Amino acid sequence: MPGRNRGRRSRAGAAALTAVVLAVTGVLAGCDDGTGTAGRRATPSPSPTPVWDPSPSSVAAVGDSITRGFDACVVLADCPQVSWATGTDSEVRSLAYRLLGAPATKTRTWNHAATGAKMADLPAQMARAARNRPELVTVMVGANDACQDTARRMTAVEDFRASFETAMRTLRAGAPKAQVYVSSVPDLKRLWSTGRGNPLGRQIWKLGICATMLGDAQDMSERARKRRDMVYDRVVAYNGVLREVCAKDRRCRYDGDAVFDYRFTGEQLSHWDWFHPSKNGQSRLAEIAYRNVTADRPPG
Repeated sequence: MPGRNRGRRSRAGAAALTAVVLAVTGVLAGCDDGTGTAGRRATPSPSPTPVWDPSPSSVAAVGDSITRGFDACVVLADCPQVSWATGTDSEVRSLAYRLLGAPATKTRTWNHAATGAKMADLPAQMARAARNRPELVTVMVGANDACQDTARRMTAVEDFRASFETAMRTLRAGAPKAQVYVSSVPDLKRLWSTGRGNPLGRQIWKLGICATMLGDAQDMSERARKRRDMVYDRVVAYNGVLREVCAKDRRCRYDGDAVFDYRFTGEQLSHWDWFHPSKNGQSRLAEIAYRNVTADRPPG
């Protein structure tokens, strides 16, 4: 009978081995692979909700005289109805006009910009904008920081950065989900080269408009060129700050220097001061903003 006993032992060993394999397989099947999918079939994760909404339903604007439409339709006065950001003028077709439509532009927009404002004024403007709980806030400021009586009085880059960071924190404290569209500071040197050939423009500039860049418009001395280059470099630095601070906020979109790079002509300048945008210029600013706000990706 020894052979019969060996057969029984062999069958018993096989059964035991099978039981062990099944047990180990069960344990492994129940192990967590680090994804939290233990014991169930993996399912694809839902697509994350995009942070940037290309169709906001309300717009608040902060900034300086450009956003107030200064000298665009009335001499030496604000003309907010033609503002590139929140204006109601059907010819300009502001950013808000294009996003919301004409009726809502009259009721779902707020313009807190102020003529003469500098970056240091932005935190207070942002506080007022936050109280409106807008879905989008537009920012265009910095030209007055560079446009001073002398180059030494231009806002220091460090102070410019500190004020912008404070403004963003102020907005986030009151409107944490508001989107922010930041326009670059215009190229003031191109403004000088575009308007200096106009005799009327040169006479108006003598009244003191942006003396750091436009003063002594026909002076081509080394000293004058260095002064203009200093202003140009400061504006480039300001735009660098706008880009860097905005990049730290997931709901902020910088224009990628689109306004700074825009090759404007005399048609886009107010013929009252050859400095501020005309209605045509306001419309071009609105086009740039609308293109960038509604794009799938932020400007490069």
